[in-house]
Amino acid sequence: MFLAKALLSGGSGSGRGGSLARGLGGLLTGGGHRGNLGGLVGGLVNLISEAAAQYNPEPPPPPHHHFTNVEAYESEEIRQFRRLFVQLAGDDMEVCATELRDILNKVVSRHQDLKTDGFSLDTCRSMVAVMDSDTNGKLGFEEFKYLWNNIKKWQCVYKQYDTYQSGTVGRAQLPDALKAAGFHLNEQLCQVIVRRYADEDGSMDFNNFISCLVRLDSMFRAFKSLDQDGSGQIKMTIEDWLQLTMYS
Repeated sequence: MFLAKALLSGGSGSGRGGSLARGLGGLLTGGGHRGNLGGLVGGLVNLISEAAAQYNPEPPPPPHHHFTNVEAYESEEIRQFRRLFVQLAGDDMEVCATELRDILNKVVSRHQDLKTDGFSLDTCRSMVAVMDSDTNGKLGFEEFKYLWNNIKKWQCVYKQYDTYQSGTVGRAQLPDALKAAGFHLNEQLCQVIVRRYADEDGSMDFNNFISCLVRLDSMFRAFKSLDQDGSGQIKMTIEDWLQLTMYS
């Protein structure tokens, strides 16, 4: 859809799932074998454009090539990750929202220091949608690897700002945690995020923290790709707006 185009111009068996959870869990912890539409819309766009100027994301994942074309320069860790991906993705070599949910929940269940109710299917559908470069409703290897690397990076931030070892990031720590993750947001936008993703006391558990950052990363990328002259302003049709917001 429109978001994916803007960003680039997301185990069924219990034995296999457990093995994948252990393998991806090692990668998550750095282990491995080695390795306007009115005032509301206008206000949100202004908030995003103000923050986007300070966000410098890594390059987005390239359009995926045929899976068997393994680049010679890949590290052993990436090759290990490919092998795990083959087991997870199955014959179509892509990961759907249900498969993403299953593997994420298997991995986080092994981290007792992360408070989470688990990743819901709706959350994983959203993750797939914002990372889905060819809009087929699934993630290829490069898309999945990009998402996983971000989760691994943001997990470190989450644990760093869980200052009371409660398994959550508290409301007072949240702005600094978002900044450490690369998002310099003003107070108004931080409040919007708390209302959308945090618990009643303002704390945020792991799955909501990751869901929030995946959405921020993707929306900033989309904005920057549309703001071709760097003015901090963009124009779009109602059709483009609906595609951008509904498939995300």
